[in-house]
Amino acid sequence: MSYFIGTSPEAVVNGFIKRYFYGLRRNDDGELFLIRIDQLAGDETAVINDVGIGANNFLDYEEGIDFLEGVDIEHNVIYQNLRYPQLKWDSRLLTYYVDPVDGQYIISISQDYEYPENISSPGY
Repeated sequence: MSYFIGTSPEAVVNGFIKRYFYGLRRNDDGELFLIRIDQLAGDETAVINDVGIGANNFLDYEEGIDFLEGVDIEHNVIYQNLRYPQLKWDSRLLTYYVDPVDGQYIISISQDYEYPENISSPGY
């Protein structure tokens, strides 16, 4: 049996309503990039607003709240400094990829995927 001073690991795990952060963006060439951060791992961070004019920042970011309206109906970015115009939180481990055979955008739950090497430019 283990004893803890303060918060136990079980309490920390149970305290995360939304464990995984997903951020989706496109670069100027139209390439699609997705970041997935596991809050329990604690070794990754995500920048929400890039450096720029303050008026172009997204100020309503709130942990655990999805934001999927960062582009308008014509796919123009609304907040120029917002690195990920679409933010999603989930308690499940989701893996997104484009099927190399037919080009479909796939989401798998709790399964790994071996991404091909050297098929896109560096993310950041």
